[in-house]
Amino acid sequence: MAPHPVTAPTRQRQHLLVDADDTLWENNIYFERAFASFCDFLGHSSMSPSEVRAVLDEIEVVNARVQGYGSKKFGRNLKECYQHLAERDIRPDDLDRVMRFAEAILEQPIEIIEGVPETLEYLSVRHDLTLFTKGDPEEQKLKVDRSGLGIYFGHTAIVKEKNTAAYRALIQERQHPPERTWMIGNSPKSDINPALDAGLNAVFVPHPHTWSLEHEEVKTGPGRLLQVEKFADLKEHF
Repeated sequence: MAPHPVTAPTRQRQHLLVDADDTLWENNIYFERAFASFCDFLGHSSMSPSEVRAVLDEIEVVNARVQGYGSKKFGRNLKECYQHLAERDIRPDDLDRVMRFAEAILEQPIEIIEGVPETLEYLSVRHDLTLFTKGDPEEQKLKVDRSGLGIYFGHTAIVKEKNTAAYRALIQERQHPPERTWMIGNSPKSDINPALDAGLNAVFVPHPHTWSLEHEEVKTGPGRLLQVEKFADLKEHF
């Protein structure tokens, strides 16, 4: 991916839409740990973890269209995967244990990514910040509250899916001019490509543990595209 050369935005106030999971705090690492525990419990005689993961991915792609995202939905997907792959009689206790792997995700501490609080503080006095995330509303609100980062955002929007239509609806509702609106996040599929497609600008902040189903080749669009190494680098551009 080769982003377009981008000069720093003008000093004019910008509208910054900021992703939450794996942009502001760690998220997918906890799902991967739950999946590792699931694989150990499944103990499949012939399938490798990557092969089990491929089956789970197929289940998640189908179910996300109806159920959406979040740890509870992930638990249901693990249960369906277990029912499909288990090589032993399935007991209710087995399914309860599988669900607990997912429920444990919510019990993990909120691990803020380095440089995020001070960068948000810097940006919040210079620009208009909106937290734009997808997933289970109650679960996402809980994470925002536990993170303590909500104070930097003038608005929070939680949607079922972050696609082109969602971006267009948000900027229309908030009356944000596309040319002065930037989506900042780690996911090409949910943060970068649909924002560019909707005519917004975007800042790609890669994360080494981005969920595999969020991977896509970064595309071009009418808006400007910027890539930074880490969240704290935003201070150099905004």
